Amino acid sequence: MSDETTTGLNSRKILMWVFLGSDCMFFASLIGTYLIYKGMGASHPGPSDVFDIPTTSVSTFVLLMSSMSMVFAYAYLVRDNIKAFRIWMVSTIIMGATFLGFQIFEFSEFYFHDHLSPQTNLFGTTFYALTGTHGIHVTIGVVWLGIIFYSSLFRNSVSSKTNLDLDLAALYWHFVDIVWIVIFAVVYLFGTFRGFPS
Repeated sequence: MSDETTTGLNSRKILMWVFLGSDCMFFASLIGTYLIYKGMGASHPGPSDVFDIPTTSVSTFVLLMSSMSMVFAYAYLVRDNIKAFRIWMVSTIIMGATFLGFQIFEFSEFYFHDHLSPQTNLFGTTFYALTGTHGIHVTIGVVWLGIIFYSSLFRNSVSSKTNLDLDLAALYWHFVDIVWIVIFAVVYLFGTFRGFPS
């Protein structure tokens, strides 16, 4: 049974694009909610009180580099260079996990040191909802990539003929990275500038 649709495109890829489109609207609603409510209610602690821009910049750089390593992993897979594919795949997984480590560290600092929890004020509620949802997406991506890597090691089911599996995972991973760029710019950078709407 063919996976091709009447448009000539693979049905699984179309479904992935539909999912990413709906997920894009979901994140847009979360970001919009954050921008609307973060300045309401108790103002302390606020973004400028808790954000550590240098640390978050490092974690952002790590996540962006994981997108580059994903590109290399896919490029080597379509050439059936499985050894190089595995190297770049592991790099992507490690960098994704490192980003999650940074996020856990950040959340713990906010919670225990800066006394910011989802119940503290509307800023805390919307911030944790937005960044936590993104963190869940990254976790799903890391697990997904881990399964593909595991399959390449023990099942020998990963090759250029089955590159669509990685193609779909790569689309998801790049989407998660792009969403974080928007979050980092809007929430962390612009959100700490004086004069930015609060």
